[in-house]
Parts: sequence; C-alpha cells; structure tokens
Amino acid sequence: MSARTREEQWAEWMRAAIAGDSRAYQSFLTGVTPHLRALALNGCDRFGAPKGEAEDVVQEVLLAVHLKRGTWDPDRPIGPWLSAIVRNKLIDALRRRGRRTNVPIEDVMDTLTADETTDGTTDLGDAERLIARLRPPQDEIVRLSLAGKDAREMAGRLDMSEGAVRVALHRALKTLAKLYRSDVDEDE
Repeated sequence: MSARTREEQWAEWMRAAIAGDSRAYQSFLTGVTPHLRALALNGCDRFGAPKGEAEDVVQEVLLAVHLKRGTWDPDRPIGPWLSAIVRNKLIDALRRRGRRTNVPIEDVMDTLTADETTDGTTDLGDAERLIARLRPPQDEIVRLSLAGKDAREMAGRLDMSEGAVRVALHRALKTLAKLYRSDVDEDE
C-alpha cells in the first residue's frame, strides 16, 4: 500500500470516527500507531534522545489526537497533521528532559500547511468525561492547558510552581492515556 493510499484510508476512518463510528476510530488508531511509532523513533534518533522516549511520545500523540481530533480539517491531508503532533510532542518530551531542541525548517516544511490552529473549542464529549476522573489539581491543569494556558499562567492561577504544574500535567496526561486505553478495551 502506498503512503498516499494509506493516508487516504486513515482520513476516511477519521472522518467516520468524527461522525461517531467507534469501529472506524479503533481502525484508525490501530492503523496509525505503527506510523506514529516510526516517526517518534526517527525523531529520537535525529535529536539524540533515548529510543525508550519514543513510546511515551506515541502515547502522548495518541491522547492528543483523541482530544484534538475535532480540530483536524477533513478537507486537508491527515499525514501532515499527525506529523506536526508527533514533532510537537517529541519537542515537549525533550524539553521536559532539559534538552534544548532546534528543528531545521526543512524538517517541518511539509507540516506547515497543516497548522494546528483551533477556533478555541475542544471536543468535550469523551475528553470531559475522562478529565472529570482526574483528581485535583490535575483536572484543572488539563482544562487550563486545553484552553491554551501556559505553565506560567497555570502556576499563578493555582498557586503552584511552574515545575510542579509541568509535572502534574505530565502525570495527568499519562493517567488520561491509561483511562482512555481502559475505556477502549471495555468497548471492544
């Protein structure tokens, strides 16, 4: 199967998933995960990160895809949208480890047309149900993060240090990924 055919299949599944087809969404997640893993491994190699970091990046990407799937424009290719999410999550992971990363513009040219801009709305159905299962202050930190607040703003609002906010957000995302996986397993 060619890369273009594969991406067209993913886009078809995602369109159906956005319309409420849970089987199509499961097919999308199953089909796209090996590609996301390959991108994450390639990125770890390119930026000198441990290969073990790739699996964490994949989990964060899958969660981001789930939470932001409503922001994907069905009239645009899905591959660049996914690549941008992987790139951003890989950079986030490297930053959390204290590594400064400079990404050459040539590495992101194909993703620039799939900018992850939103109109300020989020897909609240499943996401809100999962976030409600988090304990304070993780639930609030995730909500603020989804609203576009940075660590400094959240720290000020929650009377926490920026580092504590980042740690709490990271732990909350891991918890959300586990909750989501357990929900998906129950649906099968």
